[in-house]
Amino acid sequence: MSYDKVKQASKIRIGTKQATRMIELGEATEVFVAKDADPRLTGKVVNLCAKRGVKVTYVDSMKQLGKACGIEVGAAVAAVATE
Repeated sequence: MSYDKVKQASKIRIGTKQATRMIELGEATEVFVAKDADPRLTGKVVNLCAKRGVKVTYVDSMKQLGKACGIEVGAAVAAVATE
């Protein structure tokens, strides 16, 4: 499951701003986007991933993504970096 990849990642950035920065620097290998997040928040990140060739994986809920990232609030976007 996708949440396991997030839990096992050694370098992860949570949130749209940090994920965007990681993608722009060319460090992100995969970006996880919650389906229940506001598309106005996630749209820019998804478009940037398409331009940069970064894999986008959709997960069911912000709450579960946040939990997988080790935070107690929901996360709309999480980016995983190269090892």
